[in-house]
Amino acid sequence: MFRHRGKNRTYFHNLKLASVLSFVAGIVNIAGVLSVKVLTTNITGHFAFFSEEILIDHYNKALTYFIFIICFLGGAFSSSFMVEFSSGHKMFRPHLIPLITEILILGFVGITGDQTLKISISHYAIAGLLLFAMGVQNSLVTRVSQSVVRTTHLTGLFTDLGIELSKLFFKERENEKRQLKKNIALKLVIIACFFAGCMIGGFVYSMIQLKTLLVTAGLLFGVIRYDKFLYRYYALKRKFR
Repeated sequence: MFRHRGKNRTYFHNLKLASVLSFVAGIVNIAGVLSVKVLTTNITGHFAFFSEEILIDHYNKALTYFIFIICFLGGAFSSSFMVEFSSGHKMFRPHLIPLITEILILGFVGITGDQTLKISISHYAIAGLLLFAMGVQNSLVTRVSQSVVRTTHLTGLFTDLGIELSKLFFKERENEKRQLKKNIALKLVIIACFFAGCMIGGFVYSMIQLKTLLVTAGLLFGVIRYDKFLYRYYALKRKFR
């Protein structure tokens, strides 16, 4: 789901990518809200809070929201930089370093929820790290899918979904209508998986608190292993064909 690009990339690749990573984003979203009361998968609301704090002369709080915005931007920049660097040097698969970075961040924040380890960081640091991780994920998914899939926020998805649903009421050629239905199905999968991640993540959080993020780190690690296994399987299949 990460290796194929351009003409080699299929609808099914995007469907698998969308379902898994939107589910992860949903868990991170609810974990951020329940633990530090901060939305950590997008920055739209942070711009409003940033502006509000400036208007009422709360510059320290405004700076906090500005840092949150920069954390997401930094994650997106770092992810794209790592992909470009890896592509140019052929050292690793381009998707690997961003995914490992995200796993390490989510794993570290998850470990801070284990009281027996006596590792604690501030709520602001937790929010910043989660925003950075989601910036990494959003940038990677956007690059890999060529802007077809976005997994960390739903505003644009609902806009596109509304546009595409409206097109169903007008006459289209059969192949265009078929593609339109596939696009709608993909967006509904992303929305459903994000919602499922929020619901399941909230339930798990009620039992193990921030350690819920260790589940997301495990899921991402499983995705890497699955992608590698599938790649080897098809490589062997082509070899012995």
